[in-house]
Amino acid sequence: MKPALALICVGSVVFSATFGSLTRLSASAASPEGPALTPEMVGEGVISTPQDEFGGSFSPDGNTIYFDRSLPPHYLYTMWESHKINGKWSKPELLPFTGEYRDSDPVLSPDGRTLFFVSDRPAPGVDQHHFDIWISKWDGQRWSEPTDPGPPLNGPHSEFFASMAANGNIYFTMAPDDNDREIDIFVSRLIDGKYAAPENLGPKLNGKGITNIEAFISPDERLLLIGSFGRPDSLGSSDVYVSYKENSGWSTPVNLGPVVNTSAREYSPRLTPDGKRLIFTSERGMATVRRDKPWTMPEFETQSRSVLNGYGNIYSIPIDVLPKAAQ
Repeated sequence: MKPALALICVGSVVFSATFGSLTRLSASAASPEGPALTPEMVGEGVISTPQDEFGGSFSPDGNTIYFDRSLPPHYLYTMWESHKINGKWSKPELLPFTGEYRDSDPVLSPDGRTLFFVSDRPAPGVDQHHFDIWISKWDGQRWSEPTDPGPPLNGPHSEFFASMAANGNIYFTMAPDDNDREIDIFVSRLIDGKYAAPENLGPKLNGKGITNIEAFISPDERLLLIGSFGRPDSLGSSDVYVSYKENSGWSTPVNLGPVVNTSAREYSPRLTPDGKRLIFTSERGMATVRRDKPWTMPEFETQSRSVLNGYGNIYSIPIDVLPKAAQ
């Protein structure tokens, strides 16, 4: 006898449910100006696995990806790289300088020669018990030993994410005080070869009760992708938002809606180097599926070992999912 098949919708993701097991079929949403948009899991089974992955920063040629794997609940973050060879992603390898501390959110500069990440490693030589921005440089063959750039990028409180525009300006997120439940977005501008004091991007982006963990700037500095908790229009946990540069500053962030965001946590957004696709992380899976009966033990054990077990996976979707900036 064939098992019964039911379709279950989680946000915009459609799963097949066969005796409680989940198999991803598709995730799509109709665009009023074009065809349906479909998130695609990046490197399913190789990069996105039953482990907890997030991030996803691509080299300029699109053939190398840098990402994180963590040990839930986030006691250790490790950074990995994988290479696309003959159209397939290679088995990921740890970056040579990671694995001892919590190293999180690798982000490449637009030219691909500088790798930004945040870490709680001692800096410099003193354990400050918080996250700082760290930088590694590509010499053509290997990444350099990371260095802490110090002030003004790093201060007395934690920094959580950093990205660079083509002009060298660095956007990053930081707790303005000891309260990590409110994290703001800042920019430090490169002026005459030196970085200026960080500027808070203001109340349209930052505010009471809002936790902006990630802020990815587009190379042309016209678009800001945000992974954020605490906004009133959230669809669940952390959601991905977009804000656009305006004459007066930055526009109010717009939630990317159910094609990207679900009741699970969506976060860690990036753009591919060609600007054609959004990269994001989602924890959608077995915990977000509505069921009409309890899990059985075999079902639960099988699904908890699958790629859709509710840990993070990396997804890609056409940039058309982003709303257009106001004219």
